[in-house]
Amino acid sequence: MTTPIPADIPDIPRIPGIAASAAASAVPIVPAYAVVPRVRRPLVAAFRLLVALAAAAGVALDLLLGAPLRVLSYATILSSVLVAAVFTVSAWRAWKARHPLRPSVTACTLLYAVGTGLVYHLILADDATAFSMTGDATALTGWHAVTNQLLHTVIPVAVALDWLLLTRPGALRLHSAAAWMILPVAYLAYTVTRGLFLPAGTPARYRYPFLNVSEHGFVEVLGNVTILGLACYALAVLLVALDHIRPGPRRHRAPENRISSPATGGLK
Repeated sequence: MTTPIPADIPDIPRIPGIAASAAASAVPIVPAYAVVPRVRRPLVAAFRLLVALAAAAGVALDLLLGAPLRVLSYATILSSVLVAAVFTVSAWRAWKARHPLRPSVTACTLLYAVGTGLVYHLILADDATAFSMTGDATALTGWHAVTNQLLHTVIPVAVALDWLLLTRPGALRLHSAAAWMILPVAYLAYTVTRGLFLPAGTPARYRYPFLNVSEHGFVEVLGNVTILGLACYALAVLLVALDHIRPGPRRHRAPENRISSPATGGLK
């Protein structure tokens, strides 16, 4: 007489670094999408492609309105180029039902886009002299105003909405916040160093008025750089914290598992 094999046999806990058996160690890991069909997200892809096109259009328009080398040296333009590239890839992955980009990449893009937008609205927009990335000394009107609002307001808001509503939460770690600071700190150091080596009277010697050593002195500019760096890091830490408490995007009902039977028995 034989005893029937139970329908559900619990898995044996795996010892880290040691396979359960020689046969198990030879079996390759099967990804989840090999069992569960991938789901295309055409609406998400359309939204992300629209954001990418808007960022690219704003950068292209600024390049037409001003000297390309001057325009490309501003943080807003660099972050907008990153948004255009990242959202183009994200749109393609959503359309093809591919695995999304790494959460650290999308959050880093959000940090740079929102950071440049906040600097503009909190510091540069209230400056007595009109701030312009194209070198136009007159007040920002016409297409200058359009690109300013597009790159400093519309794009950061769109990137934030995508991160909050269309990406999965809970994957960011605190050490990522420190890694995201490498580019902002390097950019600030480059901008100040570049201005110090250029001769006095050079147009747009310092790209931003709060980094103008000739006007404010080196000590004050160093303090401004420190404050900006700490504020950027605080924003990065805030994004990591929000990632662990924000709700995830709504998902469609999970597809039916085609491998196991809906009955209470084992695999058939």
